[in-house]
Amino acid sequence: MTDGSTILVTGGAGYIGSHVVLALLDAGLRVVVLDDLSTGCREAVPPGVPLVQASTGDAAAVRTAIRSCGVGAIVHMAGSLIAPESVVDPVRYWRNNLANTLILAEACVAEGVTRLVFSSTAAVYGIPDRLPVDEDAPCRPINPYGASKHAAEQLLQAISAAHRLEVVALRYFNVAGADPAGRAGQRVAGATHLIKVACEAALGQRREVAIYGEDYDTPDGTGIRDYIHVTDLARAHVEALRHLAMGGETAVLNCGYGRGHSVRAVLRAVERATGVTLPVRVAPRRPGDPPAVVAAAQRIRSLLAWRPAFDDLDSIIADAISWERRMAGQSRRQLWS
Repeated sequence: MTDGSTILVTGGAGYIGSHVVLALLDAGLRVVVLDDLSTGCREAVPPGVPLVQASTGDAAAVRTAIRSCGVGAIVHMAGSLIAPESVVDPVRYWRNNLANTLILAEACVAEGVTRLVFSSTAAVYGIPDRLPVDEDAPCRPINPYGASKHAAEQLLQAISAAHRLEVVALRYFNVAGADPAGRAGQRVAGATHLIKVACEAALGQRREVAIYGEDYDTPDGTGIRDYIHVTDLARAHVEALRHLAMGGETAVLNCGYGRGHSVRAVLRAVERATGVTLPVRVAPRRPGDPPAVVAAAQRIRSLLAWRPAFDDLDSIIADAISWERRMAGQSRRQLWS
């Protein structure tokens, strides 16, 4: 059993995970990160936060971290998350997103951890019958990413029903932006997030921006997504933990704003913000990409004390650009140092 005073964040050295760590610290909570650094960056872990370099698939390392750090709640963010990649490498996605979640959940039960917030995805819905899509809509994922996350949700719900483990699954829509104070952002080279790609192209760090498909049944033919600022999403994890700490029950919640923006609308917004005409190439659709996904976002606002502070595409893009400029400046300084 643990004293329950520390929050363990798996995947806390990643893009979203590092923002969640900051939100937890800002809320006055004690945090430890568990990350194998396969895609995360050690530099993303704030100074003073312990880092356990291990995989969630390493049962002994997970249990040792829980015991030695006095962990009472876990935010489980470690996993694989690129839908088209999951189509060509499904084994890795099922292992990271389902098998490793089972190992983590077993550790929770064995070590007496009673609260878990799970990083899920809107990809569980597949191609929704209607928009916006709410949490009770059928889950018909069209790629291994969504399928493995949906299976992990079901696994955790079954374990929650049988054991003293309450779970909030947060279904992320399209996460973008960076910490407004410049403390964190997307660090991974070659990332596929549209807003990051477009910002890098505007700053001359990429040759072009590819639009994957312009023949969807949408107003301008390009895919539509509900973009949520990463800082707002991070705060949702804090509120989910607070919900569980106050005796709240297991829940599944969409994390989005309830408004969609097309690929071309996003690119126009980046051009407005930077004054740069982006080099664009139209490419075929990618396997596993739905035409449009927009959240019904009422449930999270009614269940949690969560209100978005950055619900604006231009704000998301402004923070993303600021972060990319900061990273470019650091690279130049390192080059000449």
